[in-house]
Formats: sequence, structure tokens, C-alpha cells
Amino acid sequence: MEIYWLLGIPLTGGIFLALWGCRRHAPEINALFSLATLLAAALLTHRIIEQGPMMVGAGWFFIDSFNVFLVALTAFVAFTTALFSRPYMRIEAEHGKLNDQRLRLYHASYQIFIGAMLLALTTNNMGILWVAMEAATLATVLLVSLYRTPASLEAAWKYFILCGVGIALALFGTILLYFAAEKVLGSGGTALLWTHLNGVKAQLEPTVLSLAFVFLLVGYGTKVGLAPLHSWLPDAHAEGPTPVSAVLSGLLLNVALYAVMRSKVLVDGALGTDLAGNLMMGFGLLSVVLAAFLIKRQTDVKRMFAYSSIEHMGLITFAFGMGGAVANFAALLHMTMHSLTKSAIFFAVGHATQKAGTQLMDGIRGLIRTNPTIGWGLMLGTVAILGVPPFGVFASEFLIITTAMHEHPWATPFLLLALGVAFASIFGKVQPMVFGETELPKLPYQPALAPVFLHLGLVLMLGLFIPPYLADWYRQAAQLLGG
Repeated sequence: MEIYWLLGIPLTGGIFLALWGCRRHAPEINALFSLATLLAAALLTHRIIEQGPMMVGAGWFFIDSFNVFLVALTAFVAFTTALFSRPYMRIEAEHGKLNDQRLRLYHASYQIFIGAMLLALTTNNMGILWVAMEAATLATVLLVSLYRTPASLEAAWKYFILCGVGIALALFGTILLYFAAEKVLGSGGTALLWTHLNGVKAQLEPTVLSLAFVFLLVGYGTKVGLAPLHSWLPDAHAEGPTPVSAVLSGLLLNVALYAVMRSKVLVDGALGTDLAGNLMMGFGLLSVVLAAFLIKRQTDVKRMFAYSSIEHMGLITFAFGMGGAVANFAALLHMTMHSLTKSAIFFAVGHATQKAGTQLMDGIRGLIRTNPTIGWGLMLGTVAILGVPPFGVFASEFLIITTAMHEHPWATPFLLLALGVAFASIFGKVQPMVFGETELPKLPYQPALAPVFLHLGLVLMLGLFIPPYLADWYRQAAQLLGG
């Protein structure tokens, strides 16, 4: 029953908050629904760890170590983001940026967005996976355009058009996948069940599967933010509310990459070659290098960290493209570290921009004096995302780089150059924001920074010590992805 609770709670929350999301206690209700979803995810995770992979609902839902790991991560970050958004959105309303109707839209769309991502992660049907990704896209459009400013509406339309084209390409790839499966499994909805496809992947037509993967990679890769399909992502992060930036960067990009990886497993089995992995390595490396050099040009703090997300998702895609037990393990670990760290950074950035009244980095100075917790939260988050030991990002990046040195030495100089440029650019921009001179008074309110330090504490812990049960979990998921 856990999976029905997992999917039913956000849907119920979305309907409830669509009716009463403008009430005074709506932020607390949003957080309670997110907490209930987290508890359902925890119960489901415990069952999978104890009993192994399982199918539910006549095979329409399939849970294994790979997707339950992402389910737990999604539910956790969704809950902490809901906690962060309580004071943040209230302050936005006090500043006149939001009215009751838009708050209602925010709370309802937030729950629908979380529910759509969880459906995409748990469904066994590649067609329903596509539908869930489209639902998440539509919910995100509403969230990005929440402020109704010309810039936010432009960003929402850009997101809708580019990701709409991407999702259409993914649909064509799904149709090609069905075309190949129908000859082996017969017609009907079961021909798109991933477990059925995985069982007969060696019998699927290689030419059709290779063409399908190209469309699926480009389509879902648009939502991952892979270059050169990334241009929607900085605009959406910069113009939407900060809680939306946190879940976009920390969660939605992972879900889109999950869809690519489920497809890669099938294509690898059908082709018996490294075509899928090579394509992912190419797109991933291009994203890392391009994003690193674009970071240097940014003046908006949210846009800068949006490009950082493109860089890290490119690194994860590159690692999954390399394949093998170590690279897959490193990619899964980096997924976790990036989601926790980047959402913590956006939490700190949200309060900093509210205080300064601008997202331009030149207008944000001396955070360590106006509010030390915000300043230290942003500084520690920045140090963590840049891969400074002992934070967990260092461990995952070290595994990815050393694996690349061993298996693909030609790519190593590009990765090291990109990481070095990104480090110098981000640290050089954040340092005056935190330690620079300012004449602004201290903050008149206490921001919700518990989620920031909770996330960074977990990232620090996982950099120093990965519990054996968690390491085994990552290994199981890495083995499921093949080599």
C-alpha cells in the first residue's frame, strides 16, 4: 500500500490546496502533506531494502533499488523545501509580489509537481513515464510564471516551448520503442512495461532501438538541461520563486536523467555496443565545459547557480555514460550530493535576495554581518558544491575523475579545466557577497535556515563516512544500471 499512499498524498494535497491554498495556514498544510509523502517514501524504501524489487498494481508500478533511492531523495528535498517556503512565500506576499490567488496556485501546483515526479519515478510503463514528465512540465510552467512579471512570463513561455519540443521528441522515441517491442511482445499496453522490455531487450531490433535512444536522450536531455538544450534553465531559475528553483535544480533534473537511464539499459542490452554511453558522455562533457565558462559571465546569483546545475548534471551524465560499477556508483552519489547541496544554496540565496531586494550579485554584500547564518550557509554551500573536502561532492567528483583517467584519459583535461574555471568563477563571485562591506541593517526576521544546515550536515557526513547500508544501496542501484 505504500506506493498508493506515496502517489495519493500529493494528489490529495494538490486538490485540497487548490480549494484552500490561500488560507492563513496553507504553508503549514503544504508542509504537512510533504511530510506525509516523506513518511510514505520512507516506508516504501524500507520495504524494498528488506524484500527487494517488486511490482505493484498488475505490473504498472515497479520499484527497485535505483528508483526507490530517487523516490526517497525527492520526498526528502520536497519536504525541506516546503519548510523553507513557509516564511519565504509569506515575505513575498508582504512585499506585494503575490496575492491570495497566486499563493493558492503555488501551493496546489507544488503538490502536483511533486506527485508528477514521483509517478514518473515509480511507473513501470514508459508511456506513463512520458505523461508524468509532461505533467511535471505543465506544473513547472505555472510555478515559474507565478510573479506574472514580463520576465517571468517570458521565462515560463521559453521553458514551455523548449521543453515541449523536447518532450515531443521523447514521445517519438517512446513510439519507436513500442514499435520495436510490439514485434516481440505483441500489441497492447504491456509492450511498454519496462520490466517486460528488459526481459527481451536482446531480441529487440538494434537499429530501431538506437534511433529511439537518440530521440529519448535529446528529448529528456532537454529537461536535464544538457547543452546545447539548456537555455531554458537559467531563465526559469532566475525568474521563478526560489523554492521552485530549489526543487527544479535538486529534483526535476534527476527525474529526467532517470528516464534516460532506464532507456539506456534497454539500448545497451539490444545493441551490445557503447553507442548510448558514448552519446551521454559527449552531451555530458559538452555541458560541463560550456556551463563552466558561462558561469564567469553571470551577474545574477540565481542564474549563476543555475549554470552550476547544468555543469553538475553534465558531470553526472558523463559518469553514467562511462558505465561500470564505479562510475555508476559515483554518479548516484553525485546525484545525492548535488540535490542536497544545490537546494541548500538556493535556500540561503532566497533569503539573501529578499534582504538585498535584488538578485544582482553587485547589490548583495556583507551577508556575514547582516545575518551570519545566511552568510555562513551560502559560503559553506558554495564550498561544498565546488568540491572542497571533506564535503561529499569531493568524494563523488574524485571517483568520477579517477575513473575517467583510467578509462577515458582524453576527457580528463577537459573535466579538470571546466571544474577549475567553475571553482574560480563561483568562489570569486560569492566571497564578496558574504564578506564584503555593507551598510544594510541586520535582518528584521529570522529566516528558515534549518533546512540549509540539515542538508549541508548530511553532505558533510557523507563526505566523511558513507554508512554501510547506504553504500550497499548505491552498489545495488549501480549494478542494476549495468556496465
